[in-house]
Amino acid sequence: MIDRKKEPVRYAVEVVGADPFAKLLGIEIEEARDGYARARVSITEELCNCHGVTHGGLLFALADQAFAVAANTLGYDGFAIEIKINYFRTTRPGETVFAEATPIDIRKRVSLWNIKVTDAAGEQVALAHGIAYHFG
Repeated sequence: MIDRKKEPVRYAVEVVGADPFAKLLGIEIEEARDGYARARVSITEELCNCHGVTHGGLLFALADQAFAVAANTLGYDGFAIEIKINYFRTTRPGETVFAEATPIDIRKRVSLWNIKVTDAAGEQVALAHGIAYHFG
């Protein structure tokens, strides 16, 4: 068992990053460090909507997973209490999409995060903001 207080980044990657739903979607954690996480997913036809573009729910899940890992790198549990997302453009099968979570403000019990979703060229696809509640 990984001690989240002694090895918070390892805990965030190996425990939080191994979320079964994220694994089902093919979401992987590329990088994590104190207060930061980067996740990615390769878009397949099964992850698209009826218009042949990436389903917004997948992009939301990708942003949420990066947020969850980043919020748990701090040495105490972090749970999302709110997340909002704005979509700017579509992606399609064959593309890889990334989400980077960085803190805007970290307090004792809550933290505010910026989660930028981009394509492989670095073009912004979506932007999310999340609030985490911390305890432990």
